[in-house]
Amino acid sequence: MSNYATLFTGEPSDDAQKPSEAPPVYSILLVDDEPNVLSALQRVFRQENYHIHIANNALEALEILKAQPCQLIISDYMMPGMSGGDLLCEVKERYPQIIRIMLTGHADTNAVVAAVKEGAIYKFMLKPWNDDDIRITVALALEQYDLVQRNQELEKQNTAKAREISALAKLAVTNRSQLAIMLHKRQMLNDHQVQELYQQQQRRKEPMVKLILEQDWVSERQFRDILRQEFMIEEVALAEIQIDAAVAALLPRSFCQRQWVLPLRQDQRRLTLVIADPMDSGLLDELRFVTGMEIEAVMAPVADILAKIDDVYGEEIISFDELETLTAGSDPFEGIEIIIEDDDDIPLEVLLRGTDEPPAIRLVNAIILEAIRLRASDIHIHPRTKSVVVRYRIDGILVDKIQVPHNLHLSLVSRIKVMAELDITERRRPQDGRITVKTPLRILDLRISILPTLNGEKIVMRLLDRNAEVFSMDALGLSGTNQTTLTNVVSKPQGIILATGPTGSGKTSTLYSMLQYQATPEKNYVTIEDPVEYYLDMAGQVMIREKIGLNFSTVLRAILRQDPDVILLGEIRDIETAEVAFHAALTGHLVYTTLHTNSAIATIARLFELGVKTHTIASALEAIIAQRLVRKICEDCRAPVKAPRDLIHKLGPVFKTKGMKYFQGKGCSTCHQTGYHGRVGIYEILLPSEEMRHLISSGSSVREISDMAAQENFTTLLEDAREKVRQGQTTPQEVLRVLGPQVFE
Repeated sequence: MSNYATLFTGEPSDDAQKPSEAPPVYSILLVDDEPNVLSALQRVFRQENYHIHIANNALEALEILKAQPCQLIISDYMMPGMSGGDLLCEVKERYPQIIRIMLTGHADTNAVVAAVKEGAIYKFMLKPWNDDDIRITVALALEQYDLVQRNQELEKQNTAKAREISALAKLAVTNRSQLAIMLHKRQMLNDHQVQELYQQQQRRKEPMVKLILEQDWVSERQFRDILRQEFMIEEVALAEIQIDAAVAALLPRSFCQRQWVLPLRQDQRRLTLVIADPMDSGLLDELRFVTGMEIEAVMAPVADILAKIDDVYGEEIISFDELETLTAGSDPFEGIEIIIEDDDDIPLEVLLRGTDEPPAIRLVNAIILEAIRLRASDIHIHPRTKSVVVRYRIDGILVDKIQVPHNLHLSLVSRIKVMAELDITERRRPQDGRITVKTPLRILDLRISILPTLNGEKIVMRLLDRNAEVFSMDALGLSGTNQTTLTNVVSKPQGIILATGPTGSGKTSTLYSMLQYQATPEKNYVTIEDPVEYYLDMAGQVMIREKIGLNFSTVLRAILRQDPDVILLGEIRDIETAEVAFHAALTGHLVYTTLHTNSAIATIARLFELGVKTHTIASALEAIIAQRLVRKICEDCRAPVKAPRDLIHKLGPVFKTKGMKYFQGKGCSTCHQTGYHGRVGIYEILLPSEEMRHLISSGSSVREISDMAAQENFTTLLEDAREKVRQGQTTPQEVLRVLGPQVFE
């Protein structure tokens, strides 16, 4: 097997294997209706230790797979009868463990991409192929196959071990707790209740205190008072106690959770233990035997014990069963290829040296792929006191998803720094970088920001999908009136169109939708961005590089000499850029750009503050689009709810409309139990009339311009949000989160 594969998986090469370990022999099935292609493929693998099987069509391939198990199949796409895409879908259905690669020599890749999205293809390659490329691809794929098999075996072992641990934990439940007898003597339990408790303990193997609390015959506070006052058992406030990690390690988390116990401190041969049932002498005797120490038992409320267990051992945010990209399922989409975009000729082996430990590589791959699966826009790797939490921003909301032990934090940071070509030794200053990664399904640009904190370096990664599809105007969530308005604005031959709102409000997506609307080869389209968020073949796209002096104003001046018809400017940041943009709008160009303001009216005030001349604004401005993004209610679990009157009061009279119906998502597998899936925009669009242009030109106040807009039936963000709520697209909670409480005179 090629040694190049070890650079990506971190596995030892074949040369490093022990002499006694014979390398596995893999079976590969080649399918093509052209004999010369099959012969060429066989020659590619003539030096590899593979068993090669060949088939001339899909039906023959399926017959071979019935009789001969294979680890990998390479199929042509265009074949008579059943196509390669249909064949690989069938193979996936029957033999999901087989890795599937497609060859195609045709430019029509729609069907191929559809097969990739369905998960039927691990990777597809174009004819004519490069022999080294296909050898390395197959080597990587087979290593992925081995990894999946090992992970599945480990899952089986872990499941078996979990059952054993659960069984052992049940054995630790004794019949020697005197709690029920003590309560019976004080006439707090009758004979029948005590008998019922002991029968349940024999059957369920649960601690006695848990059974008593389940039946709710005696409150926890009642027997806790008796134990403290009559038996002189100390009650502790767990929130005020710091537990050393070495002491906590004396007992496993699963045991503590099941028995409601927790080690607090160790003083030579004495262990102080908080326990929900201090009268369980059998459990205390067993702990003395297991730990080899004298046990001093104290007590605390059950809720405090369970909360302290989560605090000490860390909350279980996500299990490895849920993180399919880490443990691998039927389809091993784990391979992430780093694309080094630098002119320096640095060998990849040097870049990966010192950080090619399998845990670091697989963990970074899993974090990125889980972000792709969950449609996250940002990844936060946040070191905290007890652990490192990986957080994803999904539909604009940060969610804790993965918890990483602190001992992996340094290698995790180093791995990401190497991928982004940053200084590994620098841990005191912030660093910024970028990574381009290629998965089997897409190419992503990751913008990396590293910030030193008290608990270690925090990493934030912004995900930009090169394959992201530009939304059509119909998919933006515009109302009928707003869509008609924007359609008319796009048809303007010149002028400037501003999209405004905070970071992450979808401004660039809106502008790209407008740019692509009715786009024709007759016009010259140019974009200037930092970074480029969407890739369009029809446009000349320029990425800003501030380090070499390539800023917005410089590039914009250069572009004006490129005979553009339509210009998309990523952002107006200063007066110099603003003046050039407005000058371009006045000289026959249609300019799309963005500005960070809170509303459409406030945008005019912001332009005044920047220093743009009032008559220039009045002449060039064609439209201002202020927008926000709110989460959409999941359509699979949407249900009507009662009117949330407290929220409606905070949103003001606009929402106090009779006959309004409200909806909310109950939570399902589609929306990951959040009740929301995807986002929709809310908009306000200001088209300056002749009267408003006169007010702008004369430098009128924002209040005067706002009054004029109200007279012209200007629809505000809040009013558009009310319509989205009325249509069942979002909730008042989302509107309040995004727009905040409204203040009315």
